[in-house]
Amino acid sequence: MDSNLKKLLPFVMTYKKHVYLNIFFNIFYALFSTLLMVSMIPTLKVLFGDTEKVEKAPIYKGIGNIKAYGEDFLNYKITQLTQEYGLKWALLFVISIIITTAFLKNITNYFASYNVTRLRTGVLRDIRKKLYEKIINLPVSYYSERKKGDVMARMLGDINEVQSSFFQILELVVREPLTILFSIITMFIISPKLTLFVFAFIPISGFIISRVGKNLKAKSVKAQNENGIFISILDETLSGLKVVKGYNAENSFIKKFNDSINRLLQLSNSIGNKNNLASPLSEFLGIITIATLLWFGAQMVVEEQTISSATFITYIALAYTILTPAKAISKASYQVKTGLAAAERVFTLMDQENIITDRPNAVEKKSFEDKIILKDINFKYENENVLKHFSLEIPKGKTVALVGQSGSGKSTIANLLTRFYDVNEGKILIDNTNIQDIKLESLRDLMGLVTQDSILFNDTIKGNITLGKLDATDEEVIEALKIANAYEFVKDLPEGIYTNVGDSGNKLSGGQKQRLSIARAVLKNPPIMILDEATSALDTESERLVQIALENMMQNRTSIVIAHRLSTIQKADEIVVMHKGKIVEKGNHEELLVLNGTYSKLVSMQSFE
Repeated sequence: MDSNLKKLLPFVMTYKKHVYLNIFFNIFYALFSTLLMVSMIPTLKVLFGDTEKVEKAPIYKGIGNIKAYGEDFLNYKITQLTQEYGLKWALLFVISIIITTAFLKNITNYFASYNVTRLRTGVLRDIRKKLYEKIINLPVSYYSERKKGDVMARMLGDINEVQSSFFQILELVVREPLTILFSIITMFIISPKLTLFVFAFIPISGFIISRVGKNLKAKSVKAQNENGIFISILDETLSGLKVVKGYNAENSFIKKFNDSINRLLQLSNSIGNKNNLASPLSEFLGIITIATLLWFGAQMVVEEQTISSATFITYIALAYTILTPAKAISKASYQVKTGLAAAERVFTLMDQENIITDRPNAVEKKSFEDKIILKDINFKYENENVLKHFSLEIPKGKTVALVGQSGSGKSTIANLLTRFYDVNEGKILIDNTNIQDIKLESLRDLMGLVTQDSILFNDTIKGNITLGKLDATDEEVIEALKIANAYEFVKDLPEGIYTNVGDSGNKLSGGQKQRLSIARAVLKNPPIMILDEATSALDTESERLVQIALENMMQNRTSIVIAHRLSTIQKADEIVVMHKGKIVEKGNHEELLVLNGTYSKLVSMQSFE
């Protein structure tokens, strides 16, 4: 069994009742499909006046005699009806058998479809739930190396492909094969000689069809990968539309997008051609078989007279009905290959190992009592170390600022403290407990984070601010907004705190978005606050307002401030000057100015208000 099918089974078995019911009704659908064709024999015999007269009710003599018993019983009933009520009533009787069989065939078809729909939609929901949980729990480092559009393509396109393709298997292994099997058994009962001839064509047809479908899975994987690329290009275009337009780069992006969709077109056409060939190819091969049957069967009817005309017509009808499930099987087998390719991409992401997890003995930590220690840390994103033997102590209640040129490792400290990444060497301790021994949720509960990029979601102001405290009241939200100096503009909005901020907060200015981010951290009220370039996106007036708010918020709180604007950290208890992942100077603002070193040079490059 394919490994992706095995991975799908646990999702399917959640709905095993629907699987069993689908199989149950498909068995009867296949049976009644065959019986519908068989029920044509007595009708045709009545029409041709070829019914054998049976005056006496037949006696059942066991399963081995069932064919003769069935024929004799029908003939007995038809003989009775013809003698008592005339030919019309006999014809009505055999037609009623056809109608009843057709009704049973279609009602079982409905219930089989009903159950497979419940199975299909349920499994689709469950896979999406699990995949979203995986996506949201994977570490930040995973997405720094991959295209966001490719992840979206797996969630949207690939899962839908799995849903539409994989459940063809139930028809592939139950309904259609059983329909063929019942038809062939019936055909064998009618004429073993002709049926053995049919068997000779089945392996030949199967071989031809399988050759046409070769390499379909590999091409499907390429197509789905390309689908992820073009979604990524679209996502990047929309996210950076101002830059694209500002640099007159529209034509460059149009070319990149067109190249991707042209590659996708070629792959889709190749896959589509093979899929489209499956049905007509299997039908053509079936027609060749039937044409040959007509040649040999006609001789058996006319010359040998070993089979009646009505029976032979029904036999041909049965042979022809095999074509429909044969076409369905060949088409479904191609679709399953496409589904296997999609499932491979879905389960590759779902099976991705999360390297940032709780250790088995991880502890809850409800409070912060003493100090944070970064001890001899080495860390690299790829090859070169960003932090080199970095050590620092941050006492409780103190504000420590990290400054330095871009690329000196300041933001990396924030990433390591929050365990977005784990250190390669060394330790980070909170109250002498390694943060890797603290439960992730518990660790992040201790911290508030305000980033350089103001991350807002397409929700109300209240919805954005209460992320860290979902049960917060309107009064608590408004108080947090006031501390962040954000309430002054929020109160003037049409719906106040219930105003929707738009996609990524695009209805607000940069300064307003940043103040809402700060209000979010204020409302959470954690003992440790990490401010990563928190005022860099603000204009002078907003910076002044936010700086006052930050100073109020940081009172009696442990704060790690990563700053580019040195004017925002003059009051810090300790300023740590970094260069290429190492500490080159430490002290408060005045002490560092006296040193006339790196910090002094940085200050001289910036003007203070």
